[in-house]
Amino acid sequence: MPTLEHNALVEMFREHPELAPHFLATLLHVEVPPHASVAVVESSLDQLIPVEFRADLVLELRGATGTLVLAIVVEVQRDVDPDKKFSWPTYVAVVRARKRCGTVVLVVAPDAGVAAWAAENIDLGLGLGNVAPLVLGPAVVPEITDPADAEKEAELAVLSAVAHGNGPNGLTVVKAALVALGRLDQEHAMVYFQLIWNGLREPMRQALEALVMERQIEGEATFPPFVQRLIDRGKLEGMREGMREGELKGLREGKLEGKLEGKLEGKRDTLLRLLARAGLVLTEDERARLQACTDIATLDRWIDNVLGAKTAAEVLS
Repeated sequence: MPTLEHNALVEMFREHPELAPHFLATLLHVEVPPHASVAVVESSLDQLIPVEFRADLVLELRGATGTLVLAIVVEVQRDVDPDKKFSWPTYVAVVRARKRCGTVVLVVAPDAGVAAWAAENIDLGLGLGNVAPLVLGPAVVPEITDPADAEKEAELAVLSAVAHGNGPNGLTVVKAALVALGRLDQEHAMVYFQLIWNGLREPMRQALEALVMERQIEGEATFPPFVQRLIDRGKLEGMREGMREGELKGLREGKLEGKLEGKLEGKRDTLLRLLARAGLVLTEDERARLQACTDIATLDRWIDNVLGAKTAAEVLS
């Protein structure tokens, strides 16, 4: 079953298809054909390939006259899967035959070991032909440590935090990414934050928790408000230890209270979108309960509950 991490990375390229050719050119130094548009067309591929051979995403690059110049099959790979060495050539062959244009496989692999495995040439038989996947992994994704750079390319900053968050400069990379998330809407920022958080090991999580709490105490709200709200509600483990009651009260006051305001319809829509991204399905009763809720604080709590929840019931608890 696809995880939130997998779905979040797929959605990143679905909503911003221009990222794929941009990364091919800037990070992998591939000569991408001149093009005027990039579009998601994975539904066409679904009609061509049996369910066991469906790719995560297929993009079309078209020139100014509408001519297809390149197709990119995007695959998110979190673990080593030997079956992929058979399915990836299938994607290339089928898409190339149908669209009559050059086709490449772009694998997004945040783990260094998985990325190295994915980058191996795939021999099609007797050494007479091969498919060479192009891989976005820690070796090519840069460490973005400057918040200004992170704000210019928020999605690249997220990939950087996922790829390098546990490295020697991990905390600095994650800090830069969190600043970039502050420029995004709450829905995308929360999904990206969960993606980054899930990839961090315990020592780095503790370091990040301590940093965010320190900023809160000092009154430096440099991170997205929802991160601070999650900490105040105990969503991130260990943050309440050693804190005085007066300090916790102070964190609940001020700007965080203002973030609870907003239109109810917007809150419900955000919650429904987050549930869909996390692959959590509401029953009819749960959906009716959500739609009937008129308390903003409750909707905010449910939105926060999506992070880490395994079932819809846990979200609405």
